[in-house]
Amino acid sequence: MGTLKTEPARTRLDLLAPPVAAALQDWPAEAPVDVDDVLVAPIDADLADTAAFCEAYGVGLEESANCVVVAGKRGGETRYAACVVLATTRADVNGVVRKLLDVRKASFAPMAEAVESSGMEYGGITPIGLPADWPILVDSRVIATPHVIIGSGVRHSKIALPGPALGALPGARVVEDLARPA
Repeated sequence: MGTLKTEPARTRLDLLAPPVAAALQDWPAEAPVDVDDVLVAPIDADLADTAAFCEAYGVGLEESANCVVVAGKRGGETRYAACVVLATTRADVNGVVRKLLDVRKASFAPMAEAVESSGMEYGGITPIGLPADWPILVDSRVIATPHVIIGSGVRHSKIALPGPALGALPGARVVEDLARPA
């Protein structure tokens, strides 16, 4: 995990967006990953974007996962999903994701909508603590990664946790080939 100075996320709620902190407080005891294995580290907010973060903190792109919010419409209803993919890949938005959302066209949700709907900062959106009605689509490569770094809901910190934990989040669905190599 590079040069990150991590500690249990539950002990540093000040480093998390409110919905993320709430989700960790309600972490199910029967979850396959103990809540104390969810770690957080402060970072420079100006280095929150993946490439800059990985370079500055010595984290490999193959250990870093991005959470992108996708939206599509069907019958006048906007459907959202969060896609979690490794930084070495790109979500197949208009192929796999579009089909899973059952919409004609899918695209990245506009920044203002993603921020308002998630309660998180742009560039820090994470699958932990998202609205319960959003599916969380996790590329199978992410859960095959022993430990991954993801956003914390804010730009001034990152979460480190076992990759398999992301496939066990409420509303999560592990998807083969959700992403393609970048």
